[in-house]
Amino acid sequence: MPAHVRTSALPSPAIVHLSYGVPRAGIPSPASFRRWVEAALAGARRRRASELSIRIVGTREGRTLNRTYRDKDYATNVLSFPVELPPGVRLPLLGDIAICAPVVRREAAEQGKPLAYHWAHMTVHGVLHLLGYDHIVEAEAVQMEALETRILKGLGVPDPYQS
Repeated sequence: MPAHVRTSALPSPAIVHLSYGVPRAGIPSPASFRRWVEAALAGARRRRASELSIRIVGTREGRTLNRTYRDKDYATNVLSFPVELPPGVRLPLLGDIAICAPVVRREAAEQGKPLAYHWAHMTVHGVLHLLGYDHIVEAEAVQMEALETRILKGLGVPDPYQS
């Protein structure tokens, strides 16, 4: 069952819709996702109302999404789908994020990171993609990683790019 979370930590409220394609055991709470989304929006200086959806997926659904939308035949940690509104339509919608729980768990273990820190990182990373940040070009990657690191530091999460 989807969780609907409304918050007022930003000057204008953020609305976060959560849905689960996997059992919720071991998945962070809706409050944690809300806090991470708020931190990403504030860190990117997003001042107006924002609405987005986060779906927690399993390996099969993650692989299908990655294959369908990126032509890559494997499950990845996070996918972002920015909303594309018709010209002249002004709504607070940012888009959708899919986070693959098994991949997040595996990566956290491989990297020796606390699982909650990696969930926070993937959420912040996904939100920044919805806001237009990317890491394909080196200069943009440096900018995005610096912003992620600053946002995560504010959440008490160490730099995810330090080994």
